[in-house]
Amino acid sequence: MTATLTRPAPPAGKKKPAMARTRRREAIALVLPSLIPILVLSVAPLVVGIFLAFTDARLVRHPDYSFAGVDNFTKLVGNDLFWDSLRIGMIWTVGVTLLQLAAAMGLALLLNSGLRLQGLTRVLALIPWAMPPVVVAIMWQMIYSANGGPLNAFLGSVGLPDDINWLGDFSTALPAVIVVGVWVGMPQTTVTLLAGLQQIPAELHEAAAVDGAGAWRRFTAVTWPSLRPIVTSITSLNFIWNFNSFSLVYVLTAGGPGGKTMVPVLFIYLEAFKNREIGYAAAMGLVLVVVVVLILAVYLRSQFRDDRAVKGR
Repeated sequence: MTATLTRPAPPAGKKKPAMARTRRREAIALVLPSLIPILVLSVAPLVVGIFLAFTDARLVRHPDYSFAGVDNFTKLVGNDLFWDSLRIGMIWTVGVTLLQLAAAMGLALLLNSGLRLQGLTRVLALIPWAMPPVVVAIMWQMIYSANGGPLNAFLGSVGLPDDINWLGDFSTALPAVIVVGVWVGMPQTTVTLLAGLQQIPAELHEAAAVDGAGAWRRFTAVTWPSLRPIVTSITSLNFIWNFNSFSLVYVLTAGGPGGKTMVPVLFIYLEAFKNREIGYAAAMGLVLVVVVVLILAVYLRSQFRDDRAVKGR
Protein backbone atom coordinates (compact mmCIF):
# COMPACT_ATOMS: atom_id res chain seq x y z
CA MET A 1 0.00 0.00 0.00
CA THR A 2 1.50 3.27 -1.09
CA ALA A 3 1.23 6.20 1.28
CA THR A 4 -0.07 9.42 -0.21
CA LEU A 5 1.89 12.49 0.75
CA THR A 6 -0.11 15.68 1.15
CA ARG A 7 1.51 19.10 1.17
CA PRO A 8 0.62 20.96 4.33
CA ALA A 9 -1.51 24.03 3.77
CA PRO A 10 0.35 27.31 4.29
CA PRO A 11 -0.49 29.18 7.44
CA ALA A 12 -3.41 31.54 7.17
CA GLY A 13 -1.21 34.49 8.04
CA LYS A 14 0.97 33.97 4.96
CA LYS A 15 -1.96 34.14 2.55
CA LYS A 16 -2.78 37.75 3.34
CA PRO A 17 0.59 39.27 2.31
CA ALA A 18 0.52 37.26 -0.91
CA MET A 19 -3.03 38.40 -1.69
CA ALA A 20 -2.10 41.98 -0.85
CA ARG A 21 0.87 41.87 -3.24
CA THR A 22 -1.33 40.40 -5.96
CA ARG A 23 -3.94 43.11 -5.54
CA ARG A 24 -1.23 45.75 -5.47
CA ARG A 25 0.19 44.48 -8.76
CA GLU A 26 -3.29 44.41 -10.29
CA ALA A 27 -3.92 47.98 -9.15
CA ILE A 28 -0.62 49.15 -10.62
CA ALA A 29 -1.41 47.39 -13.90
CA LEU A 30 -4.77 49.16 -14.09
CA VAL A 31 -3.42 52.60 -13.17
CA LEU A 32 -0.25 52.48 -15.29
CA PRO A 33 -1.88 53.13 -18.71
CA SER A 34 -3.34 56.41 -17.44
CA LEU A 35 -0.32 57.27 -15.30
CA ILE A 36 2.22 57.12 -18.14
CA PRO A 37 0.65 59.97 -20.20
CA ILE A 38 0.45 62.10 -17.06
CA LEU A 39 4.12 61.51 -16.31
CA VAL A 40 5.19 62.12 -19.91
CA LEU A 41 2.94 65.06 -20.76
CA SER A 42 2.60 66.82 -17.38
CA VAL A 43 5.18 65.85 -14.80
CA ALA A 44 8.19 65.65 -17.13
CA PRO A 45 7.59 69.08 -18.76
CA LEU A 46 7.11 70.58 -15.29
CA VAL A 47 10.44 69.16 -14.11
CA VAL A 48 12.18 70.38 -17.28
CA GLY A 49 10.58 73.81 -16.86
CA ILE A 50 11.79 74.08 -13.27
CA PHE A 51 15.30 73.15 -14.42
CA LEU A 52 15.28 75.70 -17.27
CA ALA A 53 14.08 78.44 -14.91
CA PHE A 54 17.52 78.40 -13.29
CA THR A 55 19.45 78.56 -16.57
CA ASP A 56 20.13 81.15 -19.28
CA ALA A 57 18.68 78.92 -22.03
CA ARG A 58 17.69 80.56 -25.31
CA LEU A 59 15.69 79.22 -28.25
CA VAL A 60 18.47 78.89 -30.84
CA ARG A 61 19.49 76.25 -33.35
CA HIS A 62 22.46 75.06 -31.28
CA PRO A 63 21.44 75.59 -27.65
CA ASP A 64 24.23 76.22 -25.21
CA TYR A 65 23.15 77.22 -21.74
CA SER A 66 24.60 77.29 -18.27
CA PHE A 67 23.32 77.44 -14.72
CA ALA A 68 22.25 80.99 -13.84
CA GLY A 69 21.03 80.54 -10.28
CA VAL A 70 18.29 83.00 -9.36
CA ASP A 71 19.28 85.57 -11.97
CA ASN A 72 16.05 85.08 -13.92
CA PHE A 73 13.96 85.65 -10.81
CA THR A 74 15.98 88.71 -9.83
CA LYS A 75 15.43 90.11 -13.31
CA LEU A 76 11.75 89.26 -13.07
CA VAL A 77 11.25 91.35 -9.93
CA GLY A 78 11.83 94.55 -11.93
CA ASN A 79 9.80 93.50 -14.97
CA ASP A 80 6.75 95.75 -14.67
CA LEU A 81 5.21 94.36 -17.86
CA PHE A 82 5.09 90.86 -16.39
CA TRP A 83 3.47 91.99 -13.14
CA ASP A 84 0.99 94.06 -15.11
CA SER A 85 0.11 90.97 -17.15
CA LEU A 86 -0.35 89.08 -13.88
CA ARG A 87 -2.76 91.77 -12.68
CA ILE A 88 -4.70 91.57 -15.95
CA GLY A 89 -4.68 87.79 -15.73
CA MET A 90 -6.18 87.89 -12.23
CA ILE A 91 -8.93 90.28 -13.39
CA TRP A 92 -9.63 88.00 -16.35
CA THR A 93 -9.58 84.80 -14.28
CA VAL A 94 -11.66 86.00 -11.33
CA GLY A 95 -14.14 87.82 -13.58
CA VAL A 96 -14.66 84.86 -15.91
CA THR A 97 -14.84 82.32 -13.08
CA LEU A 98 -17.40 84.24 -11.02
CA LEU A 99 -19.56 85.17 -14.01
CA GLN A 100 -19.43 81.59 -15.27
CA LEU A 101 -20.67 80.38 -11.90
CA ALA A 102 -23.49 82.93 -11.73
CA ALA A 103 -24.67 82.37 -15.31
CA ALA A 104 -24.32 78.59 -15.08
CA MET A 105 -26.25 78.49 -11.82
CA GLY A 106 -29.15 80.39 -13.36
CA LEU A 107 -29.15 78.19 -16.47
CA ALA A 108 -28.90 75.00 -14.42
CA LEU A 109 -31.85 76.03 -12.25
CA LEU A 110 -33.81 76.82 -15.40
CA LEU A 111 -33.00 73.47 -17.01
CA ASN A 112 -33.93 71.67 -13.79
CA SER A 113 -37.35 73.31 -13.57
CA GLY A 114 -39.11 70.99 -16.02
CA LEU A 115 -39.23 73.14 -19.15
CA ARG A 116 -40.66 71.91 -22.42
CA LEU A 117 -38.16 70.49 -24.90
CA GLN A 118 -35.74 70.11 -22.01
CA GLY A 119 -33.54 67.62 -23.85
CA LEU A 120 -33.12 69.91 -26.86
CA THR A 121 -32.39 72.87 -24.58
CA ARG A 122 -29.63 70.95 -22.84
CA VAL A 123 -28.05 70.01 -26.15
CA LEU A 124 -28.13 73.64 -27.33
CA ALA A 125 -26.58 74.75 -24.05
CA LEU A 126 -23.57 72.52 -24.76
CA ILE A 127 -22.77 74.00 -28.18
CA PRO A 128 -20.23 76.61 -26.94
CA TRP A 129 -18.35 73.88 -25.07
CA ALA A 130 -18.19 71.64 -28.16
CA MET A 131 -16.72 74.33 -30.41
CA PRO A 132 -12.91 74.68 -30.73
CA PRO A 133 -11.59 77.85 -29.00
CA VAL A 134 -10.09 79.16 -32.26
CA VAL A 135 -13.46 78.88 -34.03
CA VAL A 136 -15.17 80.58 -31.09
CA ALA A 137 -12.65 83.42 -31.16
CA ILE A 138 -13.09 84.01 -34.91
CA MET A 139 -16.87 83.94 -34.55
CA TRP A 140 -16.78 86.53 -31.75
CA GLN A 141 -14.37 88.68 -33.75
CA MET A 142 -17.08 88.89 -36.38
CA ILE A 143 -19.73 89.68 -33.74
CA TYR A 144 -17.57 92.43 -32.23
CA SER A 145 -16.52 93.85 -35.59
CA ALA A 146 -16.63 97.65 -35.62
CA ASN A 147 -17.65 97.64 -39.28
CA GLY A 148 -21.03 95.99 -39.68
CA GLY A 149 -20.75 93.51 -36.83
CA PRO A 150 -24.07 92.11 -35.50
CA LEU A 151 -23.56 93.67 -32.07
CA ASN A 152 -23.02 97.18 -33.38
CA ALA A 153 -25.85 96.71 -35.87
CA PHE A 154 -28.19 95.81 -33.00
CA LEU A 155 -27.05 98.80 -30.96
CA GLY A 156 -27.63 101.08 -33.93
CA SER A 157 -31.15 99.70 -34.40
CA VAL A 158 -32.09 100.77 -30.88
CA GLY A 159 -30.54 104.20 -31.16
CA LEU A 160 -27.23 103.53 -29.42
CA PRO A 161 -23.71 104.17 -30.78
CA ASP A 162 -22.93 101.65 -33.49
CA ASP A 163 -19.24 102.34 -34.13
CA ILE A 164 -17.69 100.83 -31.00
CA ASN A 165 -14.40 99.04 -31.57
CA TRP A 166 -14.99 96.40 -28.91
CA LEU A 167 -11.66 94.59 -29.24
CA GLY A 168 -9.58 97.61 -30.22
CA ASP A 169 -10.56 100.13 -27.56
CA PHE A 170 -8.66 100.30 -24.27
CA SER A 171 -11.83 100.51 -22.17
CA THR A 172 -13.82 97.71 -23.82
CA ALA A 173 -11.24 95.12 -24.90
CA LEU A 174 -10.85 93.26 -21.60
CA PRO A 175 -14.60 93.23 -20.73
CA ALA A 176 -15.36 92.00 -24.26
CA VAL A 177 -12.84 89.16 -23.94
CA ILE A 178 -14.24 88.25 -20.50
CA VAL A 179 -17.71 87.90 -22.03
CA VAL A 180 -16.35 85.43 -24.58
CA GLY A 181 -14.60 83.47 -21.83
CA VAL A 182 -17.83 83.22 -19.86
CA TRP A 183 -19.77 82.07 -22.94
CA VAL A 184 -17.22 79.35 -23.70
CA GLY A 185 -16.88 77.92 -20.19
CA MET A 186 -20.47 78.25 -18.96
CA PRO A 187 -21.81 74.96 -20.46
CA GLN A 188 -19.37 72.76 -18.57
CA THR A 189 -20.20 74.48 -15.28
CA THR A 190 -23.90 74.25 -16.10
CA VAL A 191 -23.75 70.49 -16.68
CA THR A 192 -21.88 69.98 -13.40
CA LEU A 193 -24.33 72.08 -11.39
CA LEU A 194 -27.32 70.46 -13.10
CA ALA A 195 -26.05 67.03 -12.07
CA GLY A 196 -25.78 68.29 -8.51
CA LEU A 197 -29.28 69.76 -8.56
CA GLN A 198 -30.73 66.46 -9.68
CA GLN A 199 -29.18 64.72 -6.66
CA ILE A 200 -30.98 66.95 -4.14
CA PRO A 201 -34.00 65.09 -2.72
CA ALA A 202 -37.28 66.73 -3.68
CA GLU A 203 -38.54 66.13 -0.14
CA LEU A 204 -36.20 68.82 1.18
CA HIS A 205 -37.74 71.47 -1.08
CA GLU A 206 -41.24 70.25 -0.29
CA ALA A 207 -40.59 70.43 3.45
CA ALA A 208 -39.17 73.94 3.12
CA ALA A 209 -42.19 75.01 1.05
CA VAL A 210 -44.55 73.61 3.69
CA ASP A 211 -42.71 75.69 6.29
CA GLY A 212 -43.49 78.78 4.22
CA ALA A 213 -40.07 79.30 2.60
CA GLY A 214 -40.10 81.18 -0.69
CA ALA A 215 -37.99 80.44 -3.75
CA TRP A 216 -34.98 82.47 -2.56
CA ARG A 217 -35.14 81.01 0.95
CA ARG A 218 -35.29 77.47 -0.46
CA PHE A 219 -32.26 78.25 -2.61
CA THR A 220 -30.17 79.58 0.29
CA ALA A 221 -31.30 76.97 2.83
CA VAL A 222 -31.53 73.83 0.67
CA THR A 223 -30.00 74.21 -2.80
CA TRP A 224 -26.84 76.15 -2.06
CA PRO A 225 -25.69 74.09 0.97
CA SER A 226 -26.21 70.91 -1.04
CA LEU A 227 -24.20 72.29 -3.97
CA ARG A 228 -21.31 73.74 -1.94
CA PRO A 229 -18.92 70.79 -2.48
CA ILE A 230 -19.65 70.82 -6.22
CA VAL A 231 -19.28 74.60 -6.41
CA THR A 232 -15.93 74.40 -4.61
CA SER A 233 -14.66 71.78 -7.05
CA ILE A 234 -15.88 73.39 -10.26
CA THR A 235 -14.73 76.91 -9.33
CA SER A 236 -11.27 75.57 -8.47
CA LEU A 237 -11.02 73.81 -11.84
CA ASN A 238 -12.42 76.83 -13.69
CA PHE A 239 -9.89 79.09 -11.98
CA ILE A 240 -7.01 76.91 -13.18
CA TRP A 241 -8.39 76.57 -16.71
CA ASN A 242 -9.16 80.28 -17.05
CA PHE A 243 -5.81 81.35 -15.63
CA ASN A 244 -4.06 79.14 -18.19
CA SER A 245 -6.27 80.28 -21.07
CA PHE A 246 -4.21 81.09 -24.15
CA SER A 247 -5.74 80.32 -27.54
CA LEU A 248 -8.95 82.30 -26.99
CA VAL A 249 -7.20 85.53 -25.99
CA TYR A 250 -4.44 85.05 -28.54
CA VAL A 251 -6.83 84.80 -31.49
CA LEU A 252 -9.18 87.52 -30.23
CA THR A 253 -6.69 90.28 -29.43
CA ALA A 254 -3.12 88.83 -29.29
CA GLY A 255 -2.80 90.76 -26.03
CA GLY A 256 -3.79 94.13 -27.47
CA PRO A 257 -4.67 96.88 -27.63
CA GLY A 258 -1.60 98.22 -25.87
CA GLY A 259 -1.30 95.13 -23.69
CA LYS A 260 -4.74 95.63 -22.11
CA THR A 261 -5.57 91.93 -22.59
CA MET A 262 -2.05 90.57 -22.13
CA VAL A 263 -2.72 87.63 -19.83
CA PRO A 264 0.41 86.07 -18.25
CA VAL A 265 0.36 82.85 -20.29
CA LEU A 266 0.36 84.89 -23.49
CA PHE A 267 3.15 87.11 -22.14
CA ILE A 268 5.26 84.01 -21.37
CA TYR A 269 4.57 82.60 -24.83
CA LEU A 270 5.82 85.78 -26.50
CA GLU A 271 8.88 85.88 -24.24
CA ALA A 272 9.75 82.29 -25.09
CA PHE A 273 9.03 82.13 -28.83
CA LYS A 274 9.37 85.73 -29.94
CA ASN A 275 12.23 86.92 -27.74
CA ARG A 276 13.64 83.35 -27.54
CA GLU A 277 14.37 83.66 -23.81
CA ILE A 278 13.42 80.13 -22.76
CA GLY A 279 15.05 80.24 -19.33
CA TYR A 280 13.49 83.58 -18.48
CA ALA A 281 10.07 82.41 -19.69
CA ALA A 282 10.40 79.22 -17.61
CA ALA A 283 11.04 81.36 -14.53
CA MET A 284 7.84 83.28 -15.27
CA GLY A 285 5.95 80.03 -15.61
CA LEU A 286 7.27 78.78 -12.29
CA VAL A 287 6.12 81.99 -10.60
CA LEU A 288 2.64 81.48 -12.08
CA VAL A 289 2.49 77.92 -10.75
CA VAL A 290 3.35 79.15 -7.25
CA VAL A 291 0.77 81.96 -7.44
CA VAL A 292 -2.02 79.62 -8.58
CA VAL A 293 -1.19 77.02 -5.93
CA LEU A 294 -1.18 79.63 -3.15
CA ILE A 295 -4.48 81.17 -4.25
CA LEU A 296 -6.18 77.79 -4.53
CA ALA A 297 -4.78 76.70 -1.15
CA VAL A 298 -6.24 79.77 0.55
CA TYR A 299 -9.58 79.36 -1.25
CA LEU A 300 -9.94 75.65 -0.54
CA ARG A 301 -8.90 76.08 3.08
CA SER A 302 -11.56 78.74 3.60
CA GLN A 303 -14.20 76.58 1.93
CA PHE A 304 -13.35 73.50 3.98
CA ARG A 305 -13.34 75.57 7.16
CA ASP A 306 -16.80 76.90 6.32
CA ASP A 307 -18.02 73.37 5.60
CA ARG A 308 -16.74 72.14 8.96
CA ALA A 309 -18.40 75.09 10.68
CA VAL A 310 -21.74 74.29 9.00
CA LYS A 311 -21.50 70.59 9.90
CA GLY A 312 -20.63 71.45 13.51
CA ARG A 313 -23.80 73.40 14.06
